Amino acid sequence: MFTPKSFLYETSPTGVATITLNRPERLNALTFEVYRELTDIFSALRSETSVRTVVITGAGKAFCSGGDVHHIIGELFKRDMEGLLEFTRMTCELVRNIRALRKPVIASLNGTTAGAGACIALASDIRIASEEARIAFLFVKVGLSGADMGAAWLLPRVVGLAKATELLYTGDFITAREAERLGLYNRVVPEEQLGATTRDFAERLAQGPAFAIGKTKELLDREADMNLEAALETEAQAQAICMQHPDYREAYEAFVNKRKPKFQ
Repeated sequence: MFTPKSFLYETSPTGVATITLNRPERLNALTFEVYRELTDIFSALRSETSVRTVVITGAGKAFCSGGDVHHIIGELFKRDMEGLLEFTRMTCELVRNIRALRKPVIASLNGTTAGAGACIALASDIRIASEEARIAFLFVKVGLSGADMGAAWLLPRVVGLAKATELLYTGDFITAREAERLGLYNRVVPEEQLGATTRDFAERLAQGPAFAIGKTKELLDREADMNLEAALETEAQAQAICMQHPDYREAYEAFVNKRKPKFQ
């Protein structure tokens, strides 16, 4: 059982782990400690076999407003280039660990999602948002590159190069409905339905074939830079591996016996 100090963590009997950013008075702005603990927990979850799906959300009116102005931005002015790189590489390590986790990660966006918060949401596999969850990659607004925490690699793959360019150049907020129209959000629901919608989707994935879903996530990332021939061979090998997994036989036997499969 993980016991982070800077956010809440709980698990359900169905295998859903929920991370709740818990600085509502600061719109869940990130501190050095939050960054470090988030990075570490996503790494540790790789070997936590009882967890099959991860949800990350925020307490209060925001998902995450980005780096805390006083606790991070103000402190960074005291660092030299080596110290700055230490920080920026840590923020990128968080994204790397989210993508490397071979389990579904669902960002449940309860409100404002900005800066590093937008990048955490972008790095997640699924984004379910309330109607209040406007989003902005606002780095250029504070004189930083819009390409931060993998945004220039991930965002064009989600919304296309033209729209990603606009969002990263301007740093402007867009509404939840606009984010859904662009494909950035998978679903947008009324605020009062967000918890139940997220929980239902998370449990559905947790009850699915974890090995196959993990392999799918792995290939979605690996094939991004492959040509078609390489992708076809990679998928052929992946399917042959999955066919040797007990879940494949379980799905077959469940179908034959007209029952619900019980995946490992």
